[in-house]
Amino acid sequence: MDPMCSWCWGFAPVVEALAGQAAAADVPLQLVAGGLRTGHGAALDAHTKRYILEHWQAVNQATGQSFRFEGALPEGFVYDTEPACRALVVARSLAPELAWPLVKLIQQAFYAEGRDVTQASTLVALAEQAGIPRIEFAQGFDAASSHEATVADFTWVQDLGIAGFPTLLAERNGQLALLTNGYQPLDELAPLLGRWLERGTHG
Repeated sequence: MDPMCSWCWGFAPVVEALAGQAAAADVPLQLVAGGLRTGHGAALDAHTKRYILEHWQAVNQATGQSFRFEGALPEGFVYDTEPACRALVVARSLAPELAWPLVKLIQQAFYAEGRDVTQASTLVALAEQAGIPRIEFAQGFDAASSHEATVADFTWVQDLGIAGFPTLLAERNGQLALLTNGYQPLDELAPLLGRWLERGTHG
């Protein structure tokens, strides 16, 4: 997933429900940063902005997740998802149980509140809100090892040939099963995950 991927924001309530279903069977949720748009140093042009906002409209209609369209993606905004991905990776290393709460705060800030989550200061504030000590997070965020760990996530995703987000995989004994590539509603995915969990208990 990518914290700045609109379909991942649309998928967030589904993930939350599925994570609860999996946790009941002692299967933890592991978030891997996909790197939707990284290394983009240029500001969005009008065509790309329009294209992205059309996606947001589609996600809003399909999932009901809230978006702030007024003033979205302001002039000069550089849509680089690497910092938000790095924030996820840092949270995962410092406090794994707070990685998902932080991702949700980043998504909420970006999509519903129109905040610039490409800025370190915004991400540090959100991490603190999630319960991660500010200084620890800021140090981790700037560390070379965090940049490397984030790239390692991107590489893992690319090596699996995953092109779209969200993608949900289930892992057992090193074997990966694809539950979905792209958004699916809960009523489609809960039975799939249920069957996968069941196979584990009978195996």
